[in-house]
Amino acid sequence: MTLPRLHRHARLTAAAACLSVAGTLGACAPLVKPVVVDRGYIFEVDDLAKLQAGATKEQVRSIMGSPSTISTVEGEAWYYISSKFETLAFFEPKEVERTVAAIYFDKTEVVQEVAYYGLEDGQIVNFVDRKTPTRGKELTVLGQIFGNLGRFNNPVGAMPTDPSGRR
Repeated sequence: MTLPRLHRHARLTAAAACLSVAGTLGACAPLVKPVVVDRGYIFEVDDLAKLQAGATKEQVRSIMGSPSTISTVEGEAWYYISSKFETLAFFEPKEVERTVAAIYFDKTEVVQEVAYYGLEDGQIVNFVDRKTPTRGKELTVLGQIFGNLGRFNNPVGAMPTDPSGRR
């Protein structure tokens, strides 16, 4: 028994649609892998091993280069900061790794201590904790929609018209 031509056509169309969907999903497979981006100072293991107490600022600068940031609280410290971010598809990038090399100098500009910190050592600091309240009438979405019904304003700069149509 043969199927009518319409049923055969519908089956072929359904099969083509399934293959198309499968192909589209297969093309999205590379999006599942996150995009990894390194930001900041790229650490070299050999350079880190050369840093020791007693080195001068110029020796540190020749080994490591310019620091990411400098602190002058209670002496001077140079920080070399590196971060690794992963972005998955269209989501916001997420920091997955952070390395900070802190080099502390004494008053004679000689390395006093070298410390290493990671992402787990960091603390989230909220610089501004205040929020400015908005004043005025707070409406729900439905209140805003229904509140605008029947309100028709003249275009900006247009003269209002009187009922007779004269300006």
